[in-house]
Amino acid sequence: MTVTEAEIDGDDGPPKRRASRVSGIDRMLQILDHLQQTGTPATSYELAKACAAPLSTVYVIVDDMVEKRLLDRTASGAVWLGPRLYRYGLSYARNLDFLTVAGHEMNELSRRVGETVQICGRDGDHMVVLAMAEGIGHFQVTSRVGTRVPLNWTASGRLLVGHLPADERLAIFRRSASASPTGCAETDPAVLAASAERCLADGLSIQSGESDYSVACIAAPVRDDAGACIGTISIVVPEFKVSQSEPDLVTAVRDAAARIEDRLGRSG
Repeated sequence: MTVTEAEIDGDDGPPKRRASRVSGIDRMLQILDHLQQTGTPATSYELAKACAAPLSTVYVIVDDMVEKRLLDRTASGAVWLGPRLYRYGLSYARNLDFLTVAGHEMNELSRRVGETVQICGRDGDHMVVLAMAEGIGHFQVTSRVGTRVPLNWTASGRLLVGHLPADERLAIFRRSASASPTGCAETDPAVLAASAERCLADGLSIQSGESDYSVACIAAPVRDDAGACIGTISIVVPEFKVSQSEPDLVTAVRDAAARIEDRLGRSG
């Protein structure tokens, strides 16, 4: 189905033909995107205005979507996302999980930058390495899959608790912060709690020489719709590579995290 933009833009005046044509599927996606982004039901008039579409066109598409249960009409006449979409979402979610999606991005990122890339998660007061793709060089890291280290030793560890309330972050670091093998890891609970919040807000955490000598970690958070950090993706490199511009490791890891969030369906 193709919707011709040669329709009446208002109730008065002759029809005005536009040069472009928008498919019915594109209009449906515009409607669904608007509802999802605003989070509230909307009338056909509001949808037409938001999509910059002819009202008559939107009326037809909305009625069709309601009939097919892609939209549901409220008592006031507005429409909202329908039960058919919920079933589609459940089916998609059943076949997709964090490690599957993150693992794909991990391997792609490692291939692009030629460095070791890790996917990490939280295990109580520790960070755990969930998956790892090794770089092509001779540089080796000691943290293999399954490695657990205190949260205060790593860039990822701080991101993993950055979304928690301040008192909870403080309590975690008070009981778990410990000296690292290099003696360089921060152990002050107040400093760590503030750093965790700031790093998550920045979408980036970089640590150098805190858990291993001359080793740096550049990590980005993977967040859910509530903003909670459900895992991290990080590049592990020799310290001298942290500030290199080619390839730009900071941008690369941030972009990879964003792609994981997008594939997991995070909005906004």
